[in-house]
Amino acid sequence: MNYIYSKVSSEKKFFGKTDPFQLIEKYGTPLYTYNENILRLRCRDLKGLISYSNFTVNYSLKANSNLELIKIVRSEGLRADAMSPGEIYLNRMAGYKPEEILYISNNVSEDEFSYAINEGVKISVDSVSQLTMFGKLNPGGKVSFRLNPGVGAGHHEKVTTAGQKTKFGIEMSSIPEVKKIIEKYNLRLIGINQHIGSLFMDSEAYLKSTGNILSIARQFDDLEFVDLGGGFGIPYNKQSDQPRLDLKDLGGKLTKVINSWVKEYGKDIEFKIEPGRYIVAESSILLGKVNAIKTNYNIKYIGTDLGFNVLIRPVMYDSHHDIEIYRGNDIPSLKEENVNIVGNICETGDIIAKDRKLPEILENDILGVLDSGAYGYSMSSNYNSRLRPAEVLIQADGNPRLIRRRDTFDDLVKNFML
Repeated sequence: MNYIYSKVSSEKKFFGKTDPFQLIEKYGTPLYTYNENILRLRCRDLKGLISYSNFTVNYSLKANSNLELIKIVRSEGLRADAMSPGEIYLNRMAGYKPEEILYISNNVSEDEFSYAINEGVKISVDSVSQLTMFGKLNPGGKVSFRLNPGVGAGHHEKVTTAGQKTKFGIEMSSIPEVKKIIEKYNLRLIGINQHIGSLFMDSEAYLKSTGNILSIARQFDDLEFVDLGGGFGIPYNKQSDQPRLDLKDLGGKLTKVINSWVKEYGKDIEFKIEPGRYIVAESSILLGKVNAIKTNYNIKYIGTDLGFNVLIRPVMYDSHHDIEIYRGNDIPSLKEENVNIVGNICETGDIIAKDRKLPEILENDILGVLDSGAYGYSMSSNYNSRLRPAEVLIQADGNPRLIRRRDTFDDLVKNFML
């Protein structure tokens, strides 16, 4: 096999004792591949973020909900977030105890609240009206709420989850109303959480929001935790040597803020963060096959089986993913050229990489889409009645293991009343 363009995966020895062609021969394409060692390393990065004894990292399951990956994350000592009853269920299957799960609700029904209450997980509500609903369902119960700290951040407006133009959280001016509802239903407020957005690479907004949430937390005497949220970014432009988020700098500043606040509060409450992307994104390379190459009106298209049913981030968020090229023979690429890498979905917007300068790509090459572990498979679909891909884990010993089988045609019809 010829690694035409594979600096990142080669340096990290991503594929262990196997290679892309061996993997696709056995498991087919498209194929999500995960590296256990990278996943564990990212867990450890964030566990050591701040110097404070009562600090926990909650893995945000929405980024990737493969059960085997959750088990690895749990084995590294991380706890868990959930955004739905399904995520609560998966976390419980992975071995998490109810008290290790924080359910962060958003516009949910009474039935969904009741499920979370009966499961015994920690619960956060997202609005004043939902706090009232919770109080009616569970008077005297424990609850936390999601604050909108007035500061947002993120790589796209669709994933900026705080500030003045988002549906999330309770704004700071509504705190007096929150206190009234807590008193009315004899609720015990155990925590306050926030999440300002996804994929920040500069810590300024995160630190500002931390100051805002702590100013609100001071108004409540008996909190058990403050959750500062997630959103920690990863460098998606590795081939251009994009620098990493400076965790040492961020962690040092957070440590000073937290220790000062705790001293004033008089209680060593738990501080949480809730990363998803940072934990799993870099652990995966999505493999796909080049099936066709053509030029339409001076634009060269590389046609692959990597439709947006497999990875929707570039279509939904204009997201960038670096591309690697692997070839099953020794034919060299003689030039670089600008190309559009497209999928097999009947949509003009089905583009994985637009106007990307790459070494010459040939039919039957295998492409590797880097950093696809977060919001990749978890947002995949059967659009165009395409089959969702398999997932394979490159274990710590370098050997591959299937952790989710590829869809079959039977999966397309299994829920019909035939």
